[in-house]
Amino acid sequence: MPFVNIKITKEGATPEQKDKLIKGATDLLQKVLGKNPQTTFVIIDEVETDNWGIAGQSVTLRRKRGE
Repeated sequence: MPFVNIKITKEGATPEQKDKLIKGATDLLQKVLGKNPQTTFVIIDEVETDNWGIAGQSVTLRRKRGE
């Protein structure tokens, strides 16, 4: 029973984009590992940019600086 957890910044991913991520991850596990799509779980967590850091800075701050 595969479990995939996708974490993205919360910046307006559409329901259609999330559907594509779920389908794509499910299809990949089926193709590469032969896993049953009916027992594959995919969770998408959306994280506020204040709570996601890169190189010691939040994504919010980096975006304000144009990085």
